[in-house]
Amino acid sequence: MAGTYEEDEFLPVSLLQHLCFCERRVALIFLEGLWEENVFTVEGRILHERTDEPCTQARGDIRIARGLLLRSDRLGLSGKADVVEFHRLKDGPRQGAADSTPPAGVTLPGVAGRWQPFPVEYKRGWMRPQEGYEVQLCAQALCLEEMLGAPVPQGALFYGKSCHRLQVTFDGHLRHATEEAATRLHDLIRSRRTPAAPYGRKCEKCSLMPLCLPKITRGGPASGRVADYLEQGLAEVQEAPP
Repeated sequence: MAGTYEEDEFLPVSLLQHLCFCERRVALIFLEGLWEENVFTVEGRILHERTDEPCTQARGDIRIARGLLLRSDRLGLSGKADVVEFHRLKDGPRQGAADSTPPAGVTLPGVAGRWQPFPVEYKRGWMRPQEGYEVQLCAQALCLEEMLGAPVPQGALFYGKSCHRLQVTFDGHLRHATEEAATRLHDLIRSRRTPAAPYGRKCEKCSLMPLCLPKITRGGPASGRVADYLEQGLAEVQEAPP
């Protein structure tokens, strides 16, 4: 599920969301350098811009870090968290004191006590479970665990339209799915191949649909690249008799 990655092999955590939506979309973005905005991506970008500036805040028993850089050597992923909250843990028996389990929470510079990391990812739209969002959030948690040496059992997705949070538990099933997705992502990028276009209802909401052309290119060249399809079409026009 994981390996050792060179520095130039690290991939953005954010690509996992796109991978779960459509592998072709990942290839168009990362391998072919294609991107197109629509109302959904614009709303999402504006929402993220509000959280991207690195800063810290204190609200009672919660410390809030925005724009925290993330990294996992094990998964070959890096990126930036929208928000990581640190919740003050109540005094009690220290987890891990009697066995090899890592201690609960982390220490923060200049602040007493131990604090539980809790990643929060911002999404546009209305609150709804979605695998890609949960996998992306879980990947952030795995990065935090590796960086901080402490368990991160839960996080949340914040939805801009409904202004509500969906709490996500990073159970064994989700962790396995996230590690598997990271492996698939690396395999896809290493292959340097754009998958063929599978057309479905979800394509209608994809900002890359005008560039992907799923209804047309699914019968195109085996490489799946949009550029190859267009070149093939141009060649056929040039070879056609007048």
